[in-house]
Amino acid sequence: MNHTDRDLLPEGLEDRLPAAAAAAARVTAAMTAVMASHGYAPLQPPAIEFERSLASRMAGIEPRRMFRFVDPSSLRTLALRSDITPQVGRIAATRLAGAARPLRLSYAGQVVTITGAGLEPARERLQIGAEIIGSDSVAAAGEAVALAIEALGAAGARAISVDFTLPDLVDALADGALPLPASAREAVRRELDAKDAGALVAAGGRAYLPLLHATGPFEAAIARLDGIASAHPAAGPVLGPRIAALRAIAARLGQSARLTLDPSERHGFEYQSWFGFVIYAQGLRGALGRGGSYTILGEGQGAREPAVGFSLYPDPLIEHLAVAGDAAEPMLFLPLDHDFSAAARLRGAGWRTLAALSPGDDPRALGCTHRLAGDAAVAL
Repeated sequence: MNHTDRDLLPEGLEDRLPAAAAAAARVTAAMTAVMASHGYAPLQPPAIEFERSLASRMAGIEPRRMFRFVDPSSLRTLALRSDITPQVGRIAATRLAGAARPLRLSYAGQVVTITGAGLEPARERLQIGAEIIGSDSVAAAGEAVALAIEALGAAGARAISVDFTLPDLVDALADGALPLPASAREAVRRELDAKDAGALVAAGGRAYLPLLHATGPFEAAIARLDGIASAHPAAGPVLGPRIAALRAIAARLGQSARLTLDPSERHGFEYQSWFGFVIYAQGLRGALGRGGSYTILGEGQGAREPAVGFSLYPDPLIEHLAVAGDAAEPMLFLPLDHDFSAAARLRGAGWRTLAALSPGDDPRALGCTHRLAGDAAVAL
C-alpha cells in the first residue's frame, strides 16, 4: 500500500462526520425512546458470534452474506452479524426462555454484509428494531407496524407509507387451493416478484395471475384479493383469515400512514411467515425498514416459538437530517477568562458550549453563534 491509498476505506464503508454522527445519535435516541415508552426492554448482543448460532435460529438466514473467519481460541467459525434479529431470537430462546410471554425486546446497532443489496452499495448499516416474542397474532402485528411508524415519525421521517405483503401465501395456496408441485414453486414466486405475467404462465402459475392485479393502494387491492377468494372457493380458508387480518391491522393504523398491498411480494422476506411489511418515507431513497411475523427455532427437537417485529435501517433519514439540519444550531463560545459557573448554568439550560484553548481561537470559524459575556450569551 502506498501513501496515496493508505487512508481509503473498503467499498461500501464510510466514516460518519460530525453532522451525520450527531444526526445518527438523535435518530437512535428518538427511536429507542419510543420503543421504551411502549415497554420494550433493550438488548445489546455482541457484534460477533459463532456462525452456527447466527445462521440456525431462523429459517431463511443466508450465511453467505456474512463475513466469516476462524476463531483462534475455539477454532470454530465466527461471523460478523448481518442482522440483529436472529441474535434476539437466540437470547429469547436461551437466556430469556423463562421470561413471561409476550416478551418485548428492542435493539440498536451496526450490521455488516459482504455485499450491498441491489442498488444500495452500503455494506454497513445502522439497524434499530423491536420484537414481540411469543405471539404472531393480528394484535401483535398491528402493534409492531404502529410502533415502527411512531418511531420513524419521532426521528423526523414524514409522509410514511407501508406496503403489506403475505410472504407465505404462494406456499399456502400451492398446498391445496391452487396446487403447485414443489419443483415449480420457486419459479412461480420469482415471477410473481418480478410481476412478469408471461413468465409466470410459463412457470406453471397461470392460476396465480390474479395476484398480479391485487396490488396497489390498500382498499382497492384488498377488495381485489377478496374477489379472488370469492372466485376460488377452495382458496377461501387460506385467503379469508389473511384478508381479515390485514383489514384489522389497517384499521389499527388509521391515518398514520399511507397503506398499499402487494400480497405475493417475497423479496427481502427471508424468514417471515404469514405477514410482512415494508416501510418508506417521503423524500428518502429506498425502504427504511421491513418486518413481519416469523418463527424462532427453539432448543428442543421441533421447538418453535412465534414472533413478530421489525428492523429499521435509518441511514437515508440520517443523511437527510445531516444535510438539511440547522447549520447554525446555537453554540456558545467561552473565552479563556470566562465564568465557569455561568457556563455551567447555561449548559444546564440547554446551551452547547465550546471553550477557547488559546487567545487566537476564532469563535465563528469554530462554528459558534454566540459568545459568553459575563453571565449572558451575546449573538456574534
